[in-house]
Amino acid sequence: MTEQDRADVSSTPFLGLAPFLRASIEGQDLQAFARAALGNLNQFPQDANLWMNLSTLMFSLGQRESAFATQNQGLSLQRGFEIPALTQPSSYRILMLMVPGDIAANTPLDCLLEGSDIDLLCHYCALDALLPDPLPPHDAVFIAIGDAPQHRPLLTALVTALNDWPVRVLNRPQAIPNTQRDTACQILHDIPGVLMPTTYRISREQLAAVAETSQPLTHIAADLDFPLIVRPFDSHAGRDLERMADSAALQGYLDHVPSTEFFIAPFIDYSGADGLFRKFRIALVGGKPFAVHMAVSANWMIHYVNAGMYEDAEKRLEEAQFMLHFDAFITRHGQALGMIAERMGLDYVLFDGAETQAGELLIFEIDHVMVVHAMDPVELFPYKQEPIQQIQNAFRQLLATATAETE
Repeated sequence: MTEQDRADVSSTPFLGLAPFLRASIEGQDLQAFARAALGNLNQFPQDANLWMNLSTLMFSLGQRESAFATQNQGLSLQRGFEIPALTQPSSYRILMLMVPGDIAANTPLDCLLEGSDIDLLCHYCALDALLPDPLPPHDAVFIAIGDAPQHRPLLTALVTALNDWPVRVLNRPQAIPNTQRDTACQILHDIPGVLMPTTYRISREQLAAVAETSQPLTHIAADLDFPLIVRPFDSHAGRDLERMADSAALQGYLDHVPSTEFFIAPFIDYSGADGLFRKFRIALVGGKPFAVHMAVSANWMIHYVNAGMYEDAEKRLEEAQFMLHFDAFITRHGQALGMIAERMGLDYVLFDGAETQAGELLIFEIDHVMVVHAMDPVELFPYKQEPIQQIQNAFRQLLATATAETE
């Protein structure tokens, strides 16, 4: 890098997702952050960190097209970025293998490990740049890449590249496809006490045939009937996820969702005796279960941010009981949780689920790219600090064990 090149690069660090998620939770103006980043880029157009930070901001603001273009610009300058530990020297250095994409494309491990003693070395993989060159010193490799059809060639290449790697590889690439919705339900469906309805991947034409001609759903699968859950094949975080009561509703859905492939599954009514729905997130770290959160809502499609948890003290009290007395949950579902972790084959994985009135463990989705954080206001959620700290400690223990294995 020439002296002029150095002059064109600011001292702005690569921030990852955590600072922007915290700012959003605190109600800060992300638009103002984006404007400031744009202003800095006018002065430092060769600063890859600035481009990547702006990309994360744009994804957070829902400006996807601009976010992808901005990310591509950053990655054209470099593919490796570092989120250093808060205290130095760090205790561990993790090589995070990632993929270009939106916020849901990779494990947001920086949110879980915010303020920790662990360095995150983030490398955005490509088939012609599979691993960093030169390779930085690291204590473990973590595959952060979420499953998607466009990621499969990278994952396949990584299986070979990381075979006999000198340090522990966490979330090995060959196990990542287990998280695809239709694959996960096949892996987990016969575990005693677990209910994960079969998910079917179907074409738009198949759905249109049901909607337009009232062709019975049994033409797709014998156990299918309305009500039905439908989402686009590439949907995350509930995007375009809807419940269909009948073929007319399905036609209306297809009229405004242009996707070419979909996942469909039977709708399971998981409401409690009081008519409310309760959805929780569980982390499995090194095979051990931990509570991340629980949301309570009158709506079956629960997102924590719009479930009223911030506004309703009674809901928070119920969540506190769930998190602080999680041992009771483990007593009810311990065997199933152990089998889930074993069959998924991932060192770090999470699932969103519920308990049915019959006491079954209902699983909605399972993967390793869900967010875990301790950023909610302590004055409203004092009970979250200790359970999230337990997850952080479990992950740190996972690293300690991995490091010991390679010494």
